[in-house]
Amino acid sequence: MSQLLKVQNFTVSSDGFGAGENQTLERPFGHADPRELMAWAGATASWPNRTDDGGTRGLDDYLTRDFSRNIGAEIMGRNKFGPQRGPWTDHEWQGWWGAEPPFHTPVFVMTHYYRPSFALGETTFHFVDGEPASVLARAKEAAQGKDVRLGGGATTVREFLEADLVDTLHVAVAPVKLGGGVRLWESPDELRDRFHLDVVPSPSGVTHHLFWRKER
Repeated sequence: MSQLLKVQNFTVSSDGFGAGENQTLERPFGHADPRELMAWAGATASWPNRTDDGGTRGLDDYLTRDFSRNIGAEIMGRNKFGPQRGPWTDHEWQGWWGAEPPFHTPVFVMTHYYRPSFALGETTFHFVDGEPASVLARAKEAAQGKDVRLGGGATTVREFLEADLVDTLHVAVAPVKLGGGVRLWESPDELRDRFHLDVVPSPSGVTHHLFWRKER
């Protein structure tokens, strides 16, 4: 079975932005409120940070539960890892996720500046400089036959789409308007030349866009 490059549960605003403007240490999504963007997932029974036995079922819950199935590695852009720019001057900063990041796989952080790899729990972060195809090749090798998740942000997802490397894409469009920030698309119709698309509204208010590759 071939390994897939998958975008899963990537949430954008109704005007196509995956994050807001002016990212800082305290505001990883810039002026956007991640609680509003991700409210659909946070309300589900399978949300990993849930502390009670409640939560919604249905499609939102299935997609939340499916997030880590058969994933052997993750690729992310530098801005998803942290707010630093330029050469790495603060190696004490190890991401927004604390001592137990949620990935539990090798993670390849795309950056033009060298930084040594390090491990936190079951997650090992590698910092790589390369074109999308070469980074994907490294991630597939590390995934040991499992699929690779492309975690974002929006700029990184666009880079891999432009390189024609993405196999499946799930984008949840939240009923929130940001007005500016880091854009994924002007319209999902931009991808119809290469992808089949199912659009499924959810009672939570988000609309799920499920893309899978047409035959090459």
